[in-house]
Amino acid sequence: MALNNSPADNKRPIKKISTGISGLDEVLQGGFPQNRTTLIKGAAGTGKTVLGLEFLYRSALQGEPVIFISFEERADALRENALAAGWDLQALEEKGSFFLWEAKIDHSTETSGEFSIESLLAAIKGKAEQMSCKRILIDAVDVFLRIFQDPVKEKQELYKLHDWLTEQKFTAILTTKKILNQSENTFYYEILDYMADCVILLDLRVIHQVSTRRLRIIKYRGSGFYSNEYPYIITHQGNVIMPITEMKLTHKPLKKKISSGNPDLDILLGGGYYRGSSILISGPTGSGKTTLAATFSHSTCSQGNRMFFISFEESEEAIIEAMVSPGIDLSHLKEKGNLQFHTILPEALVAEEHLWRILQKIEQFNPHHIVVDAISACQRMSTEAAAFDFLVRLINICKQHKLTCLMINQLQSNEYQADISGIGISSIVDTLIRLQYIENNKKQVLRDLLILKSRGIHHSNQHYLYSITDNGIQIDRSGKEKGVD
Repeated sequence: MALNNSPADNKRPIKKISTGISGLDEVLQGGFPQNRTTLIKGAAGTGKTVLGLEFLYRSALQGEPVIFISFEERADALRENALAAGWDLQALEEKGSFFLWEAKIDHSTETSGEFSIESLLAAIKGKAEQMSCKRILIDAVDVFLRIFQDPVKEKQELYKLHDWLTEQKFTAILTTKKILNQSENTFYYEILDYMADCVILLDLRVIHQVSTRRLRIIKYRGSGFYSNEYPYIITHQGNVIMPITEMKLTHKPLKKKISSGNPDLDILLGGGYYRGSSILISGPTGSGKTTLAATFSHSTCSQGNRMFFISFEESEEAIIEAMVSPGIDLSHLKEKGNLQFHTILPEALVAEEHLWRILQKIEQFNPHHIVVDAISACQRMSTEAAAFDFLVRLINICKQHKLTCLMINQLQSNEYQADISGIGISSIVDTLIRLQYIENNKKQVLRDLLILKSRGIHHSNQHYLYSITDNGIQIDRSGKEKGVD
């Protein structure tokens, strides 16, 4: 049952164990079922083994003995692969809290007489009792079952395995491949779905030449769970699941104002931006969007605050050099350590990995404000939907951490009716500023600024001409020039 509620007072919730995996406990509403069986299934490359291995590794680090039984990968390869994520299995093995059992089967061997899974179970039980272990992972159980070469016998042995795991009260993880028969949704060992108490499906798909991983909980007996698909990535620190629909709206009301760096714009905004708010500046190329963002960066960094400047379109050197012309010196702020850049092409990574890397850097740098230049480039990460999810997560995380988030959007058209965000986030930002080119009756091209909205602020709703000078952006607060079409 896919529920989204808390157990009633007269009901006893099942016992759960934290997975130790970022985001997974939230999706499972607490973790894996204790003393029950969880099945992780998926096609090749989805990360089944990595997910199960991380659970065991985190458990062993907490002093809980674990057993990993591998029917497919060699023990040395598993240890080496785990080191890539910083997991030293050998150190845990030496301490006696992790047992890695390489149970690879030579499938060229012919079986004679009655062969049963019982001998394997007896060996597992003996080792588990020796270690006082209650958490095990059987990796690639489908590979082991092929030795029987008889579908009826395979089912019989699966029932034995399931009954034995239940009797022994193991918290067990089984992994198996999603084997394609007639369709993508056909699973050869589908009987495991019915036996397991919790079933997790991992999926790897390619959209617009970008590969993305998704996780979905198929079932969870006796517990509520979130049944949507959730993006996840495998990083050098382990798995990261990002459940956007579980992000709670717990933002505090905005109260304190901070300067935009431009005194005239501050007046039009009724005192400036709210600290911790989200700001979107949209306009066509050359309208001064990055200049306004750099003005804000210079102002806040000069006051001792830290600014994290994310650029998907220009290098760090190019941004610093371009801002010399309007008289904004960012180089000394970077040297002082108040300004840090993060520049990367959007095509370089999937949206989830972009977000994870940004969050890692935010955690390390601990900024007061961030700039994203430009959100229009985010669509090149994959799809418009992926770009939307990325930005919603980023905005919500900034609000939760009280970080001011100033975003720039490159409009493809100078038309007034053009979509202000291009990605559909206009409704969730707090302040929305539109920059535009206009032509007067003298055939002169002028720049026009309009504050479309600024939540909680009594702001101007008038059009204002502005220019980009050697001393930054100058706004004509007298109003629109007469004769403008």
